[in-house]
Amino acid sequence: MLMNKIRTGILLVMALLVGLGVSAQEAVGQTDVMRSNGKIYVVMAVVVTILIGLFAYVFALDRKISKLEK
Repeated sequence: MLMNKIRTGILLVMALLVGLGVSAQEAVGQTDVMRSNGKIYVVMAVVVTILIGLFAYVFALDRKISKLEK
């Protein structure tokens, strides 16, 4: 059961990284403007915070469901 969760997590991270690499090649001009203004770091901090919150929520929900199943 734990290995299945780990495998799913690894696949999710790999899918996100592949998608990030593909989308990184678009809109170079907009990224340069945001980087020059220092706003890109704010955007990345917000995105990382949201993702961490979602992962924590899903992990907590999974633990609660596992307890209910037992």
